[in-house]
Amino acid sequence: MLNNAKKLRQLLLGKELILAPGVYDAFSARIVSETGFSAVYMSGACVAHSLLGKPDIGLTTLTEMTTAARNIVLAAGETPVIADADNGYGGLLNVMRTVNEYECAGVACIQLEDQVFPKRCGHMEGKEVIPKDEMIAKIKAAIAAKNNPDTVIMARTDARAVTGFDDALDRAKAYAQAGADVIFFEAPQSVDEMREINQALNVPLLVNMVEMGKTPLMSKQELEEIGYKIAIYPGTVMMAVSKTIAQVSGQLLKQGTSSAFLDQLITFKEFNERIHLQELRDMEKSFLK
Repeated sequence: MLNNAKKLRQLLLGKELILAPGVYDAFSARIVSETGFSAVYMSGACVAHSLLGKPDIGLTTLTEMTTAARNIVLAAGETPVIADADNGYGGLLNVMRTVNEYECAGVACIQLEDQVFPKRCGHMEGKEVIPKDEMIAKIKAAIAAKNNPDTVIMARTDARAVTGFDDALDRAKAYAQAGADVIFFEAPQSVDEMREINQALNVPLLVNMVEMGKTPLMSKQELEEIGYKIAIYPGTVMMAVSKTIAQVSGQLLKQGTSSAFLDQLITFKEFNERIHLQELRDMEKSFLK
């Protein structure tokens, strides 16, 4: 496998906005990466939804998230994985272990946020943030822990909804100065705020495109014009899957058969192609010759 962290760094130097849909397991990562996206985003919220059937309120552990990351990286192949690592799952030494575990899993970019424990989804109410200096120390610890010099460290601030725009922007500047490679200013509430963030910072910036969220939903061209380098769509895939599951299972319950909605399903042959069944069988046979 290529050094996908180095590949991501090369993408960050380009002019084109990196679109990264949210994935939550190996299957979703394989489908999205094979669609042709240049990166995928392991959404901590969607891993919690998929793995536990619960909201993003700090219930997943480092071990669970690392396992998910490893499976997603393997399925994504040569597509770099940007991975949510919440608040590092503890103090400074926990952050260092998180970086080591995520690197071993093959993650290209590790996202750390300045929320207290237990954290909350970025577009939820009731968030709290740690002191700025504590987050700066976490960023420095994360950088020191890296074994791969190409691993990208992303710092996210959730202060906009807690202490206001000015403090959030001050934090973003401080996190960049501390050495974060990418800044994730969570949930700006207007295009004007988005422009001000980009004008104030000289490092690559990520924007979170949450449907029906606090940030205006904008096109790739519009985000590039503002100056963003990465746009994540963390819940798009899962929300689409959730709607499909509800619709199909509802029809099955009502009609007592799946024959009436076969046009909504991929064929068994197509499904096997998605999971590379023939490729694996051919590999197996090659060892028996």
